[in-house]
Amino acid sequence: MTGANLLDQPETLLPAEPEVTEALSRTATQDLASVVAAHPTSSLAWAALADSTHAQGRVLEAYAYARVGYHRGLDALRKAGWRGQGPIPWSHEPNRGVLRALFALRRAAAEIGETDEVERLTAFLDGADPTVIPLLRSLQVDTAPGVDPAPPTAAFFIQGEN
Repeated sequence: MTGANLLDQPETLLPAEPEVTEALSRTATQDLASVVAAHPTSSLAWAALADSTHAQGRVLEAYAYARVGYHRGLDALRKAGWRGQGPIPWSHEPNRGVLRALFALRRAAAEIGETDEVERLTAFLDGADPTVIPLLRSLQVDTAPGVDPAPPTAAFFIQGEN
């Protein structure tokens, strides 16, 4: 057997949420609660609200929003056939909401000193996709709520004489 999936468990791939993604793309930071109210089962919406609240320095509220996103994410994962472990790849864009909610909860738990929770969430994220924690740390998700934290594509121009 080769690859990172040593237990040979299938990847969990959540369904897309185009209405949530669209609502987040056109919503100002201060209106994220309206997106959550319109889409209360979306872990992506809750993660965006948690990130925004965290960026404002409201750690306990961010923790609470991330906790709801985490639970909504667990519901979605189970509905998609997840059995409590196995890969949840970041590369599948619809999985990013749940992974962002887990990361946001881990971040807030660390800030309030909830060490056991941080360890449990670290293990969860590493088991889901070991690239997620370093990726989201490097992207500083909380500075861009409502924006998909996918790595930016590079564009360049070659200038010269014709």
